[in-house]
Amino acid sequence: MRSTLLAVAALAFLRIVVGMHFFLEGLSHLRDPDWSSAGFRKAAVGPLADSFRAALPETGDWSGTLGSADGRSLADAASAWKTSVVTGWRRLLADREKLVPLDAAGRGEAERRLEEAARELDAFVAGIDGELAEYRLQVDRLAGMERSPTAREVPFARERVAKKRRELGGQAAAWMKDAAAIGEKLQADWNEPRSAAERLRLEGASGPSALWKADRFVSWSLVTIGACLVLGLLVKFNAMGGVLFLASVIATQPFWVAGAQPTYNQWVELAALLALASLPTGGWSGLDFFLGKALGPCPLSGCCRTDTA
Repeated sequence: MRSTLLAVAALAFLRIVVGMHFFLEGLSHLRDPDWSSAGFRKAAVGPLADSFRAALPETGDWSGTLGSADGRSLADAASAWKTSVVTGWRRLLADREKLVPLDAAGRGEAERRLEEAARELDAFVAGIDGELAEYRLQVDRLAGMERSPTAREVPFARERVAKKRRELGGQAAAWMKDAAAIGEKLQADWNEPRSAAERLRLEGASGPSALWKADRFVSWSLVTIGACLVLGLLVKFNAMGGVLFLASVIATQPFWVAGAQPTYNQWVELAALLALASLPTGGWSGLDFFLGKALGPCPLSGCCRTDTA
């Protein structure tokens, strides 16, 4: 079937528009140092929600202590969480010493600062003791709701579970942020006697989080996919890359789950990319045309050959 000039132009325009959206979205993420997919992951619902939330960074082992419905008392859970936070600080101090060794006096001062931070953490937890007690009750209640058959079968119950999970996640994130601020102050105290050159070396001690790495990978992937679609370079490959990305976004908000956010825009772009991947638009209107001329016919061209009328 022979395509008309209007069809070729329309498909090329579709490729460029979708590519520009991907490119600009990825570029905006890279330019914004505060951008993170944490909020997007926290809002995930459906059967894959836990896997999306698993990559969220935590201050200490919150999910295994205060955030776990394990039947422990508040005192035991709080103590375990504080121990996990302080253990993380000690691990960070050891990593810093590998980069910038400390003498006996420096080591003693660093330990003193760490003990001060631990006492500050104790005071912080004691100050929110009542709120943590209520939080633990709600965590146990949520666990009971999730075990109930109605939580999976009744739309209203599913929505209530999702709402309660988001509410508790927001509370935990706020408390962990306050605890992380104590850790940041501790690092600033450790850095105070260090020279500018030593501070620069110590920046690599903590290293980027797994979430930061995943976010950067996604952002650069969006920029690359978008640029290649705009230029008409490896259109089929990049279109399918865009399809996989949009499918992952849609998977966080499946439309059949109560409380899921609408994903109409993602469905429309996914359909457009599937059309671009299945039609030879790159060969007609992009750099793939010139690559095809230079490299010769594709050995798989028979798979997508169409008969001309």
